[in-house]
Amino acid sequence: MRDFSSEIAELLVRVDSAKAYLGFDGLLKERDDLEKEISDPELWSNPDRAKVVNRRFNQVSDDLGIVLKVQAELDNIEAGVELAAEEESEELEEEIEGWVKRLGSDLSALETRSLLYGEFDEGDAVCEVHAGAGGTDAQDWAEMMLRMYTRFASERGFEVEIDEVTEGQEAGILSATFIVKGRYAYGVFSAEKGVHRLVRISPFDSQKRRQTSFARLEVIPFIEDLTAEVDIDEKELRVDTYRSSGAGGQHVNKTDSAVRITHIPSGIVVSCQNERSQHQNRAKAMQILAAKLADLQRQQRKDQLSAISGPAVDNAWGNQIRSYVLAPYQMVKDHRSNFEDRNVIGVLAGDLEGFVSSFLMWRRSQVE
Repeated sequence: MRDFSSEIAELLVRVDSAKAYLGFDGLLKERDDLEKEISDPELWSNPDRAKVVNRRFNQVSDDLGIVLKVQAELDNIEAGVELAAEEESEELEEEIEGWVKRLGSDLSALETRSLLYGEFDEGDAVCEVHAGAGGTDAQDWAEMMLRMYTRFASERGFEVEIDEVTEGQEAGILSATFIVKGRYAYGVFSAEKGVHRLVRISPFDSQKRRQTSFARLEVIPFIEDLTAEVDIDEKELRVDTYRSSGAGGQHVNKTDSAVRITHIPSGIVVSCQNERSQHQNRAKAMQILAAKLADLQRQQRKDQLSAISGPAVDNAWGNQIRSYVLAPYQMVKDHRSNFEDRNVIGVLAGDLEGFVSSFLMWRRSQVE
């Protein structure tokens, strides 16, 4: 029978640490207090307060559920080890190995959450992919990035809503806007913000030469009711409608329902073509515009500039945060945390957890 004692000891420490940084005991008390408040009929006379209390109750219940889940998994492992030792079962031993690996993965995701403490980290995110230097290869790379991030988001349990896609001239895309919804979506995706460099044998070069191309991911916080907080003068907007086309999603139609809004004072342009009607596209575009204007206001406050937005950089050589090399060797390397992964295909399929957690740990080390 294999000795699992060292793995169990490590998992026990990690589970106890998870309880500590989530404040398990405090969460139990807070849940009791929230349950009492929810049961008070007077709460429902104040819809705004009721909404806040319900949202917080769901968050607390989610955190408690995660801790109880990993604790139950650890208990199952310990019980399984005892049973396997008694029965000398190789089959059960293999199951335990799988349980240990799965619990380690669950704890890694939980530990990543402990590194998310920014003002907007718990909220949703507006993400934009833009092709950079590299011509057709860059446009193809932008489409690959869009696919990589939608898969990563789905694997993490986030909801992904693609709102606008502008197709490339020959292949790929010039840009795409998508919203990632779920708790900690912004905190997770902000770790990916920046220029990404791809090195490969170009599928668009008849001589099969190696090509370097770039694409950029932009990420800003998305808040559903932000339009009420951001003052947008309709007179300062130019609204254009056009025909939806391209890979905008399953609801894209061929009528003039797509909407492009230009905020004239700032020059910000947003588009939406994925909703069923022009009215819905306009409403979603206004939400995205409000998020961008709010982000611009935060940028203008000097004390939040580096924390939320960071400096603007060219979508080209010398500014990449990460390199994806497919030839002459295979490796993905983050140039901030120095984290590496040789499973390039897995990374491009959305396996980004290692890069996100490594960056967040690196970022925290820079301020300690």
